[in-house]
Amino acid sequence: MKILQMADATRYRTMTTAEMRATFLIDDLFRAGELSATYVDLDRTIVGSAVPLREPLRLPAFEELRTQYFTERRELGVLNIGGRGIVTVDGQEFALDRRDALYVGRGNEDVRFASLNPDEPAEFYLLSYPAHMEYPTVVIRGASLERTKLGAVESANAREITKLIHLDGVRSCQLVMGFTQLAPGSVWNTMPPHTHMRRSEVYLYFDLAEGERVMHLMGPADETRHIVAANKQVVVSPGWSIHAGVGTRNYAFCWGMGGENQVYTDMDALAVKDLL
Repeated sequence: MKILQMADATRYRTMTTAEMRATFLIDDLFRAGELSATYVDLDRTIVGSAVPLREPLRLPAFEELRTQYFTERRELGVLNIGGRGIVTVDGQEFALDRRDALYVGRGNEDVRFASLNPDEPAEFYLLSYPAHMEYPTVVIRGASLERTKLGAVESANAREITKLIHLDGVRSCQLVMGFTQLAPGSVWNTMPPHTHMRRSEVYLYFDLAEGERVMHLMGPADETRHIVAANKQVVVSPGWSIHAGVGTRNYAFCWGMGGENQVYTDMDALAVKDLL
């Protein structure tokens, strides 16, 4: 498992483009036939992916965790952004279609990922945080959930938000997770911007066409920078940083958070006019 060490707001101000990408961007996910994971020393986040082909992939007890199995002291959120697949948790199978999710609670010893059709493999996005309570493992049907409409065509940010794991839905110890779909012709996400020091956030950009990009904006409001992200790449956002962006066309992104507060609306709003 790769280890990713974060920079603070002071070091951030002097970083080169290459240093920023090495620190905040995860660009090696979703490799066919592989399970990969990155340990981020911010809120002890683990970001990973599993793309099983003909054989299932088992979630290992990584040496860095010093545990008997992965969820011994952790919880896990899974979002399928690929073909139909199955996640098996301690012998119980959960079928996940595209944009379905699964919450795996602490204490499940055996987690495996499989694709129903290796020619159209499932692509499981994995996001995990430490857990101090046990909650049941629950499958979440993305297509059946209520969507929140935000933004407008006039401001190029019309979008729908689908909450997967949150206080008013599937419960967790600290993980909050969902995804946002931008409407055709809309390209801006998370505008007006905000921060939330009580929790960090992780963005997975997906459903971005080949050759298209998202300019992910980050940093304190008075000194913003950008990271150019491609399809199926992740940007880690510390609590001191805004997390917004603009794409060369519409796209989707999965947002996941961990930290002290699970209240989705707990954020510190910033005015667009104050960004520098």
